Amino acid sequence: MDRADQKILTVLQENSGISNAELAVRIGLSPSPCLRRVKALEDAGVIEGYAARLSRQTLGLHVLAFIEVQLDHGVTDSFIAAVKKMPEIVACYLMTGTLDFLLQVVAADLTAYGEFLTNRMLKLPGVKDVRSSFVLKELKRPGALPLTHLP
Repeated sequence: MDRADQKILTVLQENSGISNAELAVRIGLSPSPCLRRVKALEDAGVIEGYAARLSRQTLGLHVLAFIEVQLDHGVTDSFIAAVKKMPEIVACYLMTGTLDFLLQVVAADLTAYGEFLTNRMLKLPGVKDVRSSFVLKELKRPGALPLTHLP
């Protein structure tokens, strides 16, 4: 990966909907080589896909919470399968330490969150303990990966 590839990745992380012609201008290449580089980065798995960033609050999802989950032993696969089917869970991480999983969850309000937790989350296979933490203010959203460490 060279500087041109790094520039492509930086620009695409800022605006994945940019046209190839505009991307080429921004990184200083002609459109054909730029498109070839983007395709090579996609084929290599560096670029996994493209998505729009949505405003959860504008869409009525006012609650953002993190749930720490502890499981009984031996039920991890069925738990993961169930979590993948729940759209309220926007991220799921297998963790080290005292908890097994950390989930990021969105809901319309506290009532909807309570119903989700009581009627769905706590009924998942092997759930032993859960602890919820609520986001009071989002200071930095997940975004661009740092590319400064690349050679």
